[in-house]
Amino acid sequence: MMDLFTPIKENRDFRRIYTRGKSYVSPVVVTYVLKNRSQNVRVGITTGKKTGNAVKRNRSRRIIREAFRQAAPQVREGFDFVLVARGRTPFVKSTDIYRVLMRQLKDAGVLK
Repeated sequence: MMDLFTPIKENRDFRRIYTRGKSYVSPVVVTYVLKNRSQNVRVGITTGKKTGNAVKRNRSRRIIREAFRQAAPQVREGFDFVLVARGRTPFVKSTDIYRVLMRQLKDAGVLK
């Protein structure tokens, strides 16, 4: 599953993408995009306390990860992404998130 993209785990990477990256906002997910120097796609997924309890936060991360996994083959290499769950995220399906994500990635100009 993780062969299409590598996870972002370091706090400094998240902070760098938040400050330097471009953001695309929707009611279900916020996408931050930043060009990286390598030829791989890196993804970090975050959920704040506003999203709900641990069950809702985990569900949010799961459905965002699945939506990005479906979108990953169409994403150009050399970009970092941080996907942030919103309050509505745990209540929508991964297909809805996929649709929103594809629109945001198209706006960002990172699709092949």
